[in-house]
Amino acid sequence: MLRTTLAAALLASAAPVWAATHMIAPGADAAEKLQEALIMAEPGDEIVLAAGRYPLSDGLSLDVAGVTVRGAGPALTILDFTGQQGSGEGLLVTSDNVTLRDFAIENPKGDGIKSKGADNIIYHRIRVTWTNGPSASNGAYGIYPVESTGILISHSEVSGASDAGIYVGQSQRITVRNSVASDNVAGIEIENSRDAIVTQNYVTRNTGGILVFDLPSLPVMGGGNVVVSGNLVAGNNTPNFAPPGNIVGNVPRGTGIMVMANENVWVDGNIVQDNPTAPFMVIAYSQRFDDARYNPFPRNVVIGENMVDSGATDPALPGAPLLLAAFGGALPPILWDGLSQAGAAPALAVTGDIAGWSLNLQRQGQALAEAQPGPLTAPEQGIKWDASAVGAPPELEARLK
Repeated sequence: MLRTTLAAALLASAAPVWAATHMIAPGADAAEKLQEALIMAEPGDEIVLAAGRYPLSDGLSLDVAGVTVRGAGPALTILDFTGQQGSGEGLLVTSDNVTLRDFAIENPKGDGIKSKGADNIIYHRIRVTWTNGPSASNGAYGIYPVESTGILISHSEVSGASDAGIYVGQSQRITVRNSVASDNVAGIEIENSRDAIVTQNYVTRNTGGILVFDLPSLPVMGGGNVVVSGNLVAGNNTPNFAPPGNIVGNVPRGTGIMVMANENVWVDGNIVQDNPTAPFMVIAYSQRFDDARYNPFPRNVVIGENMVDSGATDPALPGAPLLLAAFGGALPPILWDGLSQAGAAPALAVTGDIAGWSLNLQRQGQALAEAQPGPLTAPEQGIKWDASAVGAPPELEARLK
């Protein structure tokens, strides 16, 4: 009877009965003990970091599934990589079902936290900061999950990234919510990913606020099914500080929400203010490419009911003074390059009452000098799609309770 009862308890338990807690405290040997715990942990274990600052000279890595790394809070437990040797990320995770919560990473030489090929990952109350402010010498990404299924990023904060503060790439089933992205080149970027929701975030003082991109020649192609809803996207006017050759180096200072070459993107219920180039921008990929799988045009992008100011008053665009004069001192809030794929779904639908304008370009890769700007007089209407599958799997929510 006892053996049967024990077996039933094991089957009913969501975590291993013998899960261990590894306690780490600041001190001279803290770095060694922390990396040892990350290596020696078993599935179901928890690594608990006491409050304090942890100076680290090398990056950390975790390759054990089902582990939780927990601090005392993002203002209290700080992994300090100011003295890091090399240029790697602060923490690299390559295992599934990992929860990262309640700690900060400061001044990594490379990315802040990267999870690669790791499914069902939670980033909760994580802070990644480069304390010297915007600089091309900062790491590219703050929170950086890639090639994954099942991602939940919540109540986190990133500042100073020279590419994107919160970046999700080549992944699916994604939720980014209740987080702050400031003083990055891109605040939040969803790239070559599907079934994502970006909601209830505060995105400010970036070059561009929220970017939804699809790019060629990546292992995972075909981004789409993205909801951008309920965010405050305000004051994104930091000059672009991306290193030369970086794709986000082309994002104009003052961009609010930008969709490029993606499909089935719903932008609704956001507050978008003081983004002086374009509160909303919908464009095709403009560079040359040789990837036969790639579609450079936006498709089924819906801009619905959003709260927006009068539009762009200081655009970082060629011929800005003439454009402003033509539109009476402020460009309309929606900028579309005018490009769509012949015979495919419409590029853009405006279902709310926000005014727009078009560059009226005629072909992909056409120079902006050949644009013929004019009002977006007849936007497409009636695009509808099923957004019920977007977001992280529900079981990730249960792990935070």
